[in-house]
Amino acid sequence: MKAEKKTFEEALARLEQVVRELELTQLPLDQALELFAEGITLSKYCNSCLEQAEQKISMLMADGELKDIPGALSGGSSREL
Repeated sequence: MKAEKKTFEEALARLEQVVRELELTQLPLDQALELFAEGITLSKYCNSCLEQAEQKISMLMADGELKDIPGALSGGSSREL
């Protein structure tokens, strides 16, 4: 995958595109393996972003009450690929 940075949403959209390409086209083996590897990388990245968001939510919801943690959910994902 390219070295460009992606947001969670961009990575998820690309992952969906990779899956469609693998499912709907008959690619040469080398190209299919390259796309599959990209998909695995994107999947791991998206999963990591979701786990991080889940941890932030858990911290905010500690003891069943919403906690104000400065910067915990700042306007978008700070993680980029």
